[in-house]
Amino acid sequence: MLIGEVARRSGVSARMLRHYESLGLVHPSGRTGSGYREFSEEDIRRIFHIESLRALGLSLREAGRALDDSGFTPSALVGDLIRRTRTRIAAETELLTRLRRIHAAEPTDWRDALHVVTLLQALGSQSAGARQRAALTSASSAGGVPVPVEALVEAALAESDPYAAGALRWALARSGDGAPALLAEGIGSPVAAVRERAVRSLAEMPGDEAAGHLREALTHPDAVLRGQAGLALGARGEAEAVPALVDMVVEGRNDTEAADALSLLAGDNPAADGIATLLLDRLAHDTTEPPARGRLTQALAGIPGTAASRALVELSHDADRAVALTATYLLQLRDTQR
Repeated sequence: MLIGEVARRSGVSARMLRHYESLGLVHPSGRTGSGYREFSEEDIRRIFHIESLRALGLSLREAGRALDDSGFTPSALVGDLIRRTRTRIAAETELLTRLRRIHAAEPTDWRDALHVVTLLQALGSQSAGARQRAALTSASSAGGVPVPVEALVEAALAESDPYAAGALRWALARSGDGAPALLAEGIGSPVAAVRERAVRSLAEMPGDEAAGHLREALTHPDAVLRGQAGLALGARGEAEAVPALVDMVVEGRNDTEAADALSLLAGDNPAADGIATLLLDRLAHDTTEPPARGRLTQALAGIPGTAASRALVELSHDADRAVALTATYLLQLRDTQR
């Protein structure tokens, strides 16, 4: 069978078949009297095998070694191909993400496009200082085309350096629409640090949408996350934060900040009485440990109104001497401040 017929039957061009021969992948069975190459059915089968291996991602030389090596193990090769393919897909996915972000920035010329590329590269830099500068530049009105909010959110959720993280939160607070919803996805992350970064970023974002996501975080199984959301909502004057803040006082997690937030929320008397009642209810629980009872008593110091005063009077006779002394001292302070 001459090379033209082989090319027709195999779908491999005559030029490529000659290349196969030059690499030693196929060897014509003989030649005609006129010197033309002749191929056998076995040669055709080998060509099909080579093409099949190429379709899996092997190079021509790798295909040849696989066919000629009697000790060849397909599983090992396929495993290596899987690893290589995953690496290639990851690289292509990263490139696609970068291209989409450049497209989302809507650059008007190549200068704008290169500006976005530079900022995206800086956000992924090994240098925390470079990441911080990129975040600050992206939020500056003089910075040119802004970095897409998706890139800022991704960087904020991954950032461990406190200064770069602060700059990213500052940039996100000025990024406009889209950021709160993307940050809220971070609350569902299986990684605790990512969840906490998401809530901290939402805490610094203005608007009802960010507040809504923080309210949703109040029911999260992660107690630390609930506390962060409670502190953020407390600073916004959201009464829904009260139970989470009281839990923080009981558990001793940022209890001073939680007590301050409760004091802020107790600015009007109806709220103050409700908070004082809740603190007293938690004090009444037999399961509350002595240190927690002490913290709950101290939290009443910042709560105005008659309910808090009555609670302190009651606690001044508490069986726990430390609680009784604390309540007595707080009552004396209230008397001097009138």
